[in-house]
Amino acid sequence: MLLVDFSMFPVGKGESLSPYVAKSLEIIESSGLDYHCHAMGTVVEGEYDEVMAVIKRCFEAMSAQSDRIVCTIKFDYRKGHQGRLRSKVASVETKLGRKLK
Repeated sequence: MLLVDFSMFPVGKGESLSPYVAKSLEIIESSGLDYHCHAMGTVVEGEYDEVMAVIKRCFEAMSAQSDRIVCTIKFDYRKGHQGRLRSKVASVETKLGRKLK
């Protein structure tokens, strides 16, 4: 199972990019994959081909509206493990003895 943390945004579209981020989140949500949106990107969990297909759809939607896009992708693969989107954080919280913000 793959955890992918990615951020994608158009260049030259002004200061507020939330409409573009919102479109990507619609695509991610409609995929049915588990995800978590945070202030600097989105983490998606799934099989490699599924996650990369979602990122491709986000890119295609954004490239239809922008001639320049910046994207960063970081992933963590662990064979045979799923639910890590939450379990990785829970593990740290257990070690700390408290919930994180």
